Amino acid sequence: MGKTLIISAKVREKLAGKHPPVTQDEIVQCFANRTGQLLLDTREQHQSDPPTRWFISETDYGRKLKIAFINTDLGIVIRTAYDPNSEETRIYKKYGGGTI
Repeated sequence: MGKTLIISAKVREKLAGKHPPVTQDEIVQCFANRTGQLLLDTREQHQSDPPTRWFISETDYGRKLKIAFINTDLGIVIRTAYDPNSEETRIYKKYGGGTI
């Protein structure tokens, strides 16, 4: 991946509470397996500086995850990761060009 992956304690807790939980290893696998473009999260409540980007990719075991992150000088800051819904998958296929 090249850059340091940064996951705050609050985000780690949120990821652990997902059903099933999302692990750091799964997030790293999704970055490594990504085939499409990074999309910009333009929703007002998700505005950040630098901007939040996202993609959908599969883990090594075929689990699809939506990964939202901020790329900073310190590393890649994970905002969230979870199983995408059908609308998010549709958007990513259309605009991200990923083969998910």
